Amino acid sequence: MKNSTLIKGTAAIAVGAALLLGGGGTLAAWNAADQAAPGTIVSGDLNVAAAAGKWTDRNGTQIADINAYKVVPGDKLTYTQDLTVTLVGDKLAANVVLANAPTSTFAADNVIVSPLKLTNSAGEVTSSTVLRPVTGSATQTVTAITVFEFKGSTSARNDVTKSYALGNVTYTLSQVTQDGLAGVTP
Repeated sequence: MKNSTLIKGTAAIAVGAALLLGGGGTLAAWNAADQAAPGTIVSGDLNVAAAAGKWTDRNGTQIADINAYKVVPGDKLTYTQDLTVTLVGDKLAANVVLANAPTSTFAADNVIVSPLKLTNSAGEVTSSTVLRPVTGSATQTVTAITVFEFKGSTSARNDVTKSYALGNVTYTLSQVTQDGLAGVTP
């Protein structure tokens, strides 16, 4: 009897081992899982918005309607317009370019007109000036300035009823390529 119990126990162990090794059961392999939060990608912003400009005379007095104002020899008028430049992006840089030059019927000897000039807190801004985001602010101000002077030395009836059409000046803000960027086409 003792042999019969021993044989039965040995047979049960052999059947269990055969089932485990033969696919009737499973052998555990280690496995682990975790979750990550990669975040959200958000694009920046590039924009230019022109505020209403203003004309002032030599004394700094604002001119309500330049189209109704009649300039006379000795007059000096200054046009000032602020542009709000928005630059938001870690590798963002841009430049601003002017377009649409004015046309004049005044004689060149009687009038001095400065080219439209852009300035910001760092000084003059040209088409090659690279603007970058300002720390702590999404926007910065660029000011457009031009000066029209009708010379006091204009004599006789020279340049009466003449005009200087300022047209529609266009300000274009274009992204420029920075290190780490590819395929940027302004």
